[in-house]
Amino acid sequence: MPFRATLPGLPHWPLALTLLISGCQATPQGSYSGLPIFVDDSMASAPPITRGLDAEGLRTLLTAEMAGQRGDFTRASQGYLAASQRYPVAALAERATFAARFGNDTALMETSALRWRELAPSAQGPNQFLATLSLQRGDWLDSLEQRLAIAAAGGNADIATFAELAVAEQAPLGLLVRPLRDYLDDNVMIAPTEAELETHTDVLLGTALMEAALGNTAQARARLDQVADQAPASEALWLARARLALETGDHQAARSAARQGLLLAPNDVRFILMLTQANIRLGNITAAEEQTDALLERHGGGLELRVALAQLYLEEGHPAPAYRLLQPLIGEEDIPDLAYYLLGAIARAEGDIDDALLYYRQVREGSEFLPARASAAQMLIEQDRLLDARAFLRIERMRHDTYFSDLVLLEVQLLDGLGLSGEAEALIDRELARTPADTTLRYLRAMRAFERGNLDAMERDLREVIRLEPNNANALNALGYTLADAFPPARLSEARELIERAYQIEPGNPAILDSMGWAYFKQGEPEEALAWLESAFAQMPDQEVAAHLAEVLHALGRTEEARGILRRFQTGPGGTPAIDELLSRHPELGAL
Repeated sequence: MPFRATLPGLPHWPLALTLLISGCQATPQGSYSGLPIFVDDSMASAPPITRGLDAEGLRTLLTAEMAGQRGDFTRASQGYLAASQRYPVAALAERATFAARFGNDTALMETSALRWRELAPSAQGPNQFLATLSLQRGDWLDSLEQRLAIAAAGGNADIATFAELAVAEQAPLGLLVRPLRDYLDDNVMIAPTEAELETHTDVLLGTALMEAALGNTAQARARLDQVADQAPASEALWLARARLALETGDHQAARSAARQGLLLAPNDVRFILMLTQANIRLGNITAAEEQTDALLERHGGGLELRVALAQLYLEEGHPAPAYRLLQPLIGEEDIPDLAYYLLGAIARAEGDIDDALLYYRQVREGSEFLPARASAAQMLIEQDRLLDARAFLRIERMRHDTYFSDLVLLEVQLLDGLGLSGEAEALIDRELARTPADTTLRYLRAMRAFERGNLDAMERDLREVIRLEPNNANALNALGYTLADAFPPARLSEARELIERAYQIEPGNPAILDSMGWAYFKQGEPEEALAWLESAFAQMPDQEVAAHLAEVLHALGRTEEARGILRRFQTGPGGTPAIDELLSRHPELGAL
């Protein structure tokens, strides 16, 4: 059990005794084996205990220790956290943080980590915890700020890995790259130590990856040149250079960078994949396949690697080598679902519709299930077989009850894409008549009513969803926001009540934070609204939240800040409807 271990750096005696030794106001007269020896009646003349370990403090700590040993990690964490408030010992808050982690209590973990950082401001541990928690709830900016705090303290912030994830997950890169640039501007390296150099190159790499994804290739190359001067043997440098070259179409440079990376890390699959991709794009399929064969031989021809290579060939428009890689897997018992999905895509690319349909249907329930059904239905539609596509989806709904609502939604999207919105509405109504308690479909119908401007119909369906699922935060928030935004002011108090209920269920949801801020603003409280909207914008910097935040800033007299936010989102008429609507009401916000 993790709570039987002693705190780092402390002798092996019970935690409570450790605090007793350091916290009590009696003065030890000597020691034996590291433990103090007290004279008789040493407490007789001592003043009342105000900071040391009194009976209540001892009880709290022992309760926490026993709770941890029983596996009641939440109670253990609460006990250690309470003790850290009573006695300012960083190790107590650290213990509370780890207990909350074992108990999977995110809110308690964050509270404990904040207390840990308060007591040990130079420690890396609390910032690492807080960075991870922020990332889990989608607060990219806060996670980056925690990492930069680690970097400023000389620790391993792993900025480059964070940047790779941010690019892959389509995080708000424009928002994230600014603090990275500020950090680099404020931390110019002059005779750096080895640790400082490592941290600096990590930040440079992360910044370059984001700038490349934003299209700022010249800036990205300049950053990578700096890294090359400082750490030419960095594997991450050559990985970034190869990726940047591939993204900008410089396939010769990509091949060269991948080869250099392989010299440093011969078994790094990423370099081999990039080298293969560069050769494919240079038209050298023979060399690419030779590298593929060598890679498979070196790594034992593993299923996941074989599927990843097949996907690479298929994405690059070469189905034949992709099929050659996957063909040995057909009929195997443990073939990954992605392999069947790719086989379906290969057959589809070659015009073999029946085989493609067969492969797509073999994809089991899981992450590839819906993409496979969507691809199959779209394939049939492309063959002018709409009736067959709809029949296929209807049969799949019967076969896979778990995905019933998702498959209805898929058919609705396909019909909408064909301009058959009337048939899509009829499908939703028909399926809801058969399954009236399906809250997913009812919520879908409510959102479509909102898009048509039929707010009464939207309200009816959302209230039914809330009746069926009182803790449905999405429905509570959607109805609360709509009442605040589009209904008369007399319904604002009702709107606030609904949004507050949603917030109690999902306090970290940025859409709910936005709704809360907007409701406060509608009630004439822009100062109160601002904090909610800033928090929402940090986690979800989309154009609608930007419009809300800008309007509140403008109302508070901070017009230049509002304009700065809006300028980042304006892409021309029609691209940002919420911002366009704001500017139609406040044209002064569009002025330079």
